[in-house]
Formats: sequence, C-alpha cells, structure tokens
Amino acid sequence: MKLLGALLLATLLTGAAAPWPDEPSRTCFFQMLSGVDSLFCRGDLEVIYPELGDVGCSYIPKCHQYRQRISREWGSPRVRYPQADKNKKYVLMLVDPDVPSRANPKNRFWRHWLVTDIPGANLRTGDVKGHVLTDYVRPTPPPLSGYHRYQLLLHEQPAHEAITLSPEERVSLGSWAMESFVKQFRLGSPVASTQFLTKYHQD
Repeated sequence: MKLLGALLLATLLTGAAAPWPDEPSRTCFFQMLSGVDSLFCRGDLEVIYPELGDVGCSYIPKCHQYRQRISREWGSPRVRYPQADKNKKYVLMLVDPDVPSRANPKNRFWRHWLVTDIPGANLRTGDVKGHVLTDYVRPTPPPLSGYHRYQLLLHEQPAHEAITLSPEERVSLGSWAMESFVKQFRLGSPVASTQFLTKYHQD
C-alpha cells in the first residue's frame, strides 16, 4: 500500500495522468510546447477534446491511443474563448502548415475547419456554431512525416462582412492561401491563437 501511495504521489508531482486500470504500469505524460512553437499560443484559446481536455500548446501523447483517436474517432473539439465579446462575431480557422511535412511544407496551408459568424456568447461556452465554410476534418498526419502543427486562429469578424470561399478554394483543402484570405476579408491579426502537435499514430 505504501508503494502504491508513493507511485500515485509521484504521478501527481510530475503532472502525469494516472494509469488506467487495465494498464497499471503505464504513465501518460502530457508535454507542453516550448521555444518558437509555444510563442504561437496567445490569448487563452482553449481546444477541448474528449478525455484529453484542453490540448492547446501541447503534444498529443501516444499513450491510450490518443493520437489514433484524435485522427479516427473524435469529432470537432469544443473551442472556448472566455474573453469573447458577446456583441461581436468571430471567424475560426484550423490549419496544418506542415503538408506534406514540416521540413517540406510545399502544400501549406491545409484547411481542416473554417467557421464564420460565430457569436461571441457561444465562444465563451465553447460552442462553435456559425456558418461552416469547411467541415471539420480530423488531424491525419501521413506516416513518417514527423510532427504536424494543427493551428487554430480566431479572428474578430468585421461587421456586415460576408465571408465566402472562392470556387477554387472550395474544390481543394490543400495549398490554401490563408494569408490572402485574411487580407481579402480584412480580418487583421488573430485575437487569439493556439496549436497542438501530433504525428501518425503508429510512428
């Protein structure tokens, strides 16, 4: 009993998730981003997946099949921005800038989710409801392509601005000219942004 107590205490002190009952010897560590990658995280934007909670500014761990589940099972996350203005609307983007890999991002950006006209009141509770221009596409890094950054950017939507995708943009999710899109609709700098990193679940 003392040994079990010491193990649990060590788990709490190291910030690791407690082992699951069927995997008593495994400890799941959640590693936060550092360096340049951590600088992308600004404004307390929360990205909440089942069982994982807020994955903003962190690596998705391989343990408990989390990488496989985020790629193959779970739907869109809750995205919460407590500072949202209830009287304004927002635009949310989820993109992968590392296609096909971070070392060779020739097809950046890959558009995984694009929602406009999100009421600020909804963002305060994490309920992303608005005009969906691109349905949510799960993060699916190719095998042996290393870690991919999945970046969420939240922009304040200019009043009375109707935001659309061109026919060419609707045809393809890859090689999206995100910067041109932001400039075209006068979205300015994001009010908040965050990212998480994951890779192919069997790598």
